[in-house]
Amino acid sequence: MPASVDIGGRRVGAGAPCFVIAEIGINHNGDVELAKRLVDVAVSAGCDAVKFQKRTPELCVPPEQRDLQRETPWGRMTYLAYRERIEFGEAEYRELDDHCRARGIPWFASCWDEPSIEFVEQFDPPCYKMASASITDIPLVSATAATGRPTILSTGMSSMEEIRAGAALVPPAQLLLAHSTSAYPCEPDELNLRMIATLGEEFDCPIGYSGHEVGLQTTVAAAVLGAAFVERHVTLDRAMWGSDQAASIEPGGLVRLVRDIRVIETAMGDGVKRVYDSEIPVRDRLRRPPAE
Repeated sequence: MPASVDIGGRRVGAGAPCFVIAEIGINHNGDVELAKRLVDVAVSAGCDAVKFQKRTPELCVPPEQRDLQRETPWGRMTYLAYRERIEFGEAEYRELDDHCRARGIPWFASCWDEPSIEFVEQFDPPCYKMASASITDIPLVSATAATGRPTILSTGMSSMEEIRAGAALVPPAQLLLAHSTSAYPCEPDELNLRMIATLGEEFDCPIGYSGHEVGLQTTVAAAVLGAAFVERHVTLDRAMWGSDQAASIEPGGLVRLVRDIRVIETAMGDGVKRVYDSEIPVRDRLRRPPAE
């Protein structure tokens, strides 16, 4: 049985309730009030945590892309200026940290560079998540693991060899793996949910699912297949401007997702055959007495 890991006082792993993460990411479009509203959506839906993304734009934007022009809701600007426009700094994260604490929900982030790890550390996050793009970034994975905090590695666009190499950089007691397919949105025939079991057979750690599909049923199926945690992007409106909005869940969908996962967890039972009290009147009414 895969090991469990403690995240913010919650056990995540086999036998524990599925840990549901609302990925706010950059769907806030640089607006801290919008980010707070998305936190509130996650709390109302019953999610267990929210996640953001943290970058140092001048490090994460390749030099050849910095001066490319981009149309944005704030006018035409360079790609570097756009990345800086939507990036939260310390003041915004202080505000979000206070808001999450007031609402009773933990938050963490995917950090795309080492200075971002140092930045997020000041907020004492319960864990970190490595984006699928970062699993082969040995210095970044190593620096994240060096914090001593649980580290979720997302496995989209990665071979098994790359997953093994990334996982080897994280101490076993800190490691969690998230099956994922890095297409936004992702078609059902590329979700390959049986990989949850495949990863569980090889790695002695909690295995989860980070989905980018349209709809809810396949994420619920991931929970049925044993995902210890699931993560979906959340938005107020899928038609909003932004690269991740179309693969995100709107508030009503997030409520249904958490509700359905919890109902299914209850319905799964323990596999021990028993006659329930509710069945006894039906049995007495419908069955013939045993032959003498």
